[in-house]
Amino acid sequence: MPGARHKILGHVLSGFCHKMNRRKPIYGDSLDTPLNRCLTTFDITLLGVGHMVGAGIYVLTGAVARNMAGPATALSFLLAGITSTLAALCYAEFGTRIPRAGSAYAYTYVSIGEFWAFIIGWNIVLEYMIGAASVARAWSGYLDAMLDGAISNATIAVTGDLHETLLSRYPDVLAFLICIVASLILAVGVKTSAYINNGLTILNLIVISLVIFLGFYYADLSNWSEKNGGFMPFGFSGVLAGAATCFYAFVGFDSISASSEEAKDPSRSIPIATILSMAMVAFGYILVAIALTLMVPYTSINPDAALPAALGAVHADWAKYAVAVGAVCGMTTTLLGSLFSLPRCLYAMSADGLLFGFLSDVNNKSQIPISNLIISGLSSAFIALLFDLEKLVEFMSIGTLLAYTIVSAAVIILRYRPTPPPEDKIFGSPHLDSPIDREDSSATGTPGTDGGSSSSEMFEALTVGRLRAQYAWLEPLAGGRAPGSAVTSCVYIFTAAAAALCAHNHFLAEPAGLWALLPDFVLSFIIIACLVIIWAHQQSPARLPFRVPWVPLLPAASVMLNVELMINLNALTWARFTIWMTFGLLLYFLYGIHHTKLGEGVTGLLSRSGSGTAHSWGSVDKTSSLARRVGRLGRGSKSDDRKPIICDDELARREP
Repeated sequence: MPGARHKILGHVLSGFCHKMNRRKPIYGDSLDTPLNRCLTTFDITLLGVGHMVGAGIYVLTGAVARNMAGPATALSFLLAGITSTLAALCYAEFGTRIPRAGSAYAYTYVSIGEFWAFIIGWNIVLEYMIGAASVARAWSGYLDAMLDGAISNATIAVTGDLHETLLSRYPDVLAFLICIVASLILAVGVKTSAYINNGLTILNLIVISLVIFLGFYYADLSNWSEKNGGFMPFGFSGVLAGAATCFYAFVGFDSISASSEEAKDPSRSIPIATILSMAMVAFGYILVAIALTLMVPYTSINPDAALPAALGAVHADWAKYAVAVGAVCGMTTTLLGSLFSLPRCLYAMSADGLLFGFLSDVNNKSQIPISNLIISGLSSAFIALLFDLEKLVEFMSIGTLLAYTIVSAAVIILRYRPTPPPEDKIFGSPHLDSPIDREDSSATGTPGTDGGSSSSEMFEALTVGRLRAQYAWLEPLAGGRAPGSAVTSCVYIFTAAAAALCAHNHFLAEPAGLWALLPDFVLSFIIIACLVIIWAHQQSPARLPFRVPWVPLLPAASVMLNVELMINLNALTWARFTIWMTFGLLLYFLYGIHHTKLGEGVTGLLSRSGSGTAHSWGSVDKTSSLARRVGRLGRGSKSDDRKPIICDDELARREP
């Protein structure tokens, strides 16, 4: 019975693909949470600033100025800041749509599907773990350098040298303890840890302001003259190479979106905090780069201790101690930011059923996922203890860039997807168009049925995801499909074509005539065609506290820039990424896909028990009558559910 086997196999594969692509609904009481909603816009802004402005401003600036861009390092930071801002704007819009922990993972689950959401979440976990461990080792190394190597020498005398490839030269016990102490600070409670983070970040900003003031006070414009190599000694290619390195100085703004579930007013705080923190950090990096290269010629910069050496060169030795204090504060806030975000991502994945259930247990007193925080802190501590992080830091870049790429693409997809109907329509109840309903719909940006919205807005709401009238000539190509599906397909094609274009230009060393440029022309045409088709569709007119401007152009530019940076990572980094993803895929297919809350056929509302056990946002308790009604809608009738794949008549016809 090969036909029967094929039908059974097709049925199984169809169900399997459906599970991988199922999306999470975003309606329901999105502000209900067992976590403590206590963070203000000020707290969240300083959380983002502290996570981004770590030791990098004291070390990275000098390394780029000395070896890559010279005085034009300010331009490198400007280009890197613009690139990061494109992704940050996309995160800000999602923060207003989905005020939940999980950051890019939650955004991908809503817009793309479960499988890609798990991929993003799994890589975010790696990013935060390695990020926390690397900062802890930098903290330890900084203190060890101040003590003339006393800590490392004493450790090596006891343990000896470690000669394994991926292991560090010696076990860094101090870095291990630093991770544990940071975890204990976060375990006290989110508000207390926010106070500590705020104090350290403000102190760090004061030190940075002092460095900028001294740099301009002791500035010597001749350091930018032709005699010293000019403003751009390495050319524009040096500026671009510096921008690629400086890009990672802005990694960390996603901790702002990770705090969404603990923000008092996330729809307002998240976009404001994202834009403010990006502006402050970019402004600070650019001014520090200018001040440094004005104090001393770029050829005299010490890449390992740029600011202390430059201050010593202008006889401001007393300021070196301030720099040391600022560096310690910066590293501490970066560590707190990573260890704050990591448990929230694990919590969100566990609450959705994709990871083990105990990871979503929330402590009733501190209102944080304690078991989650313990595992996160210990994992980061052991990585910091044993591994050589210079080989692992670039590894985490793939996960970060992949998350930025998918979030940027998801903004386009959601912007052209029709808004789901209200819950009362989903459950089969008539919609009561009361004045209160109209006021609520007006406040949330959902088109109403009366004077709250203009007739043009109502028409736009009804045509979201469909071709606009002036682009009717595209009907044979993009028409006849469900609203928004053509845009989704174009986003996938655009991303694949952008990756192919970047890869072709990266691996093509020397153009071999016109034929070598043909793929560039074809891929560029596909990219432009996809953007034109997307542009021809009607966007959602929903009013949000923040919306990314110039969609689809800005998110598309973010996708291309992030893909270009990913293509330029080395092959060994991709090999390590493949190994990490192999473990993740095993976990998803052996556990996550079978335990996800969406697999229960119960979605649409938010329900959390009073005992403190967290349930997934977007899901309801299976025992409620409302849930059973939703389950029946999702599964169809009982007779349909029990209908065999192959009926008896067909089996009889196949018998000889």
